[in-house]
Amino acid sequence: MRKLIFKLALIIAAAGSLAGVQSCNKFLDVVPDDGVPRIDMAFNLRSTAIRYLGTCYSFMPEDGNVAGDCAMLTGDELWDLVGRIVSNTSARVPNTYFQIARGFQSASNVRANDWADMYQGIRCCDILVENIDNVPDMTYEEKEQWKAEATFLKAYYHFHLIRKWGPVPIIRESLPIDSDMETVRVYRENIDTCFNFVLRLLDQAMDRLPMTPESTDMYGRITKPICAALKAKVAVYAASPLFNGNEEEAALVDNQGRQLFPSKPEYEQEERWEYAVDACKKAIDICEQANIQLYDGVKDISYRMTDSLKRTLTLRNAFNQRWNSELIWGNTQSSSSAMGAFQMWTMPNMTEYGHTTGGYRFIGVPMKIVDQFYTKNGLPISNDNDWAGVNTQELRTVTPTYNYYLEQGYTTVAQNFDREPRFYAYLGFDGGKWLGELSNYNDLQPEKVLAINCRNGGHEGKSGGEVGPVTGYFAKKLYPLACNFTGTNTFVSYWYPWPIIRLSDLYLLYAEAINEAEGPGGTHSADLFKYLDAIRSRAGIPDVKTAWDDFSNNPGYYNTKYGMRSIIHRERSIELAFESERYWDIRRWKEAPNEYQKGIYGYTMVGVTPEDYYVKKLIATQTFGLKDYFWPIYNYYLDRNPNLVQNLGW
Repeated sequence: MRKLIFKLALIIAAAGSLAGVQSCNKFLDVVPDDGVPRIDMAFNLRSTAIRYLGTCYSFMPEDGNVAGDCAMLTGDELWDLVGRIVSNTSARVPNTYFQIARGFQSASNVRANDWADMYQGIRCCDILVENIDNVPDMTYEEKEQWKAEATFLKAYYHFHLIRKWGPVPIIRESLPIDSDMETVRVYRENIDTCFNFVLRLLDQAMDRLPMTPESTDMYGRITKPICAALKAKVAVYAASPLFNGNEEEAALVDNQGRQLFPSKPEYEQEERWEYAVDACKKAIDICEQANIQLYDGVKDISYRMTDSLKRTLTLRNAFNQRWNSELIWGNTQSSSSAMGAFQMWTMPNMTEYGHTTGGYRFIGVPMKIVDQFYTKNGLPISNDNDWAGVNTQELRTVTPTYNYYLEQGYTTVAQNFDREPRFYAYLGFDGGKWLGELSNYNDLQPEKVLAINCRNGGHEGKSGGEVGPVTGYFAKKLYPLACNFTGTNTFVSYWYPWPIIRLSDLYLLYAEAINEAEGPGGTHSADLFKYLDAIRSRAGIPDVKTAWDDFSNNPGYYNTKYGMRSIIHRERSIELAFESERYWDIRRWKEAPNEYQKGIYGYTMVGVTPEDYYVKKLIATQTFGLKDYFWPIYNYYLDRNPNLVQNLGW
């Protein structure tokens, strides 16, 4: 809830004029006797100042909430049921952001427009840094830590803006309330200046932050590993083709004639990658000091179960188990109610467990995302010798060999057999197993594990226009083991801090930076393979060299920069599937046009027999042009501040 506690200038990058700011007070409810709130009231005691620190955090985007995560339903990784009525059922998942994926973004009605919110958050961070020294009952060390947290958040809010809008106005110091009109009509800075500013802020914050949270109630607060990991990610983004000497954006020039995407020679572009290599390695070293390590539940799970089931649980828990060992930064601002609604309404029907109510399953995984997962040999299907000549859509009947992944005796398509463990851990599909809803997981027999039936008349089949499935595949990864229906209309959700950065993400950023800076045979080649293979080992597939040399039709593919780039990009797409990373990755790599051309495919949802159900069909087409790399700036802001210029194409 936002209460009007004081009036200040809106940082005016947003609207270009003075306005009241309501947002820098979300956790401040201190009003003096005269009824006129003042900023000094927030910093007269530690007990009020900490509320203001909470306000600085409160501007964090709601990652993992389809109504607040601008990279979840806005791209091509998840697809909503077009035409469903959001208000038809209480707490139905919003689909507003999905309209961006459908091509309905515009400068007059900017969806997911948090431009002004981010600048308000930045101003709140500045206010804390400027005033925290006035608090009498705090130590110097604690004040410095809070300043560092606010400085970090200021950097992150700028980075959030840059990812969406490209070059933006940067706020070195918040403007005083009596600033004249020309002063507040700020300009966008060029892209290199924007990234350099964020990196400097993170450096300023780094050494004043604690290595680990002091207690469990400090989880979510910024630590040194979080700061180092974000710096690594920012450095990789700054080096990526979308931002680093992007000639396609050369025409973006402000009204002073300044190019917002400056041309640069190749050696300067390479320097960005070299900087990223160093930032990633330092971040990994800091994470190791903080005992952050890849989650390995295979060793930790106490249930008596098969290795395949343990692997499945490990891979799911690495993402959605609260505060697990590889979580570097989890977003505690993510709404538990929104997460619960998503879990309830988009999961498969659970009537097979005796309940009369199940999920509406109206968000599906497009076929091209399913196709990207490896075979059991750790290779793309098209490169695996074992799959030569195999028609992935041919029908096969499940034998006992696959009991814990697929339903014995069930008929499904060949592409669901002999895939890597992440395929079965992250995806639900017709004939596939879905581990959950059980009170005891010891000594599980295959028949105890739910089998999905998406065909017409099956438990998860279509039963109306407001019900899925959409494509025939579900994002199982997003559903913790603990969320389930416990009875008729009784659903137990499970909140977890949405992972903004996991250690596997950092490992892959490091591998990418090494390859782009020096190729797979350079000075850091041992690290490149070490960290890439650590992720593959946890996933239960062969290391890169073994997979490509022993099982592929292209041995040694990893020896070139191009080949290794393809391997790393695919590894990110698989390991970080459904984690709101693909949206940004395919843009910064400038691969989005090719990916969008593939279309959104699934199976027909009306078939009763396998022959009728497994008919691949086009569900939707997407277009992607130059303008779609960045959000449009709201026309209202441009009208208020003529010094801002619109992004290309809008």
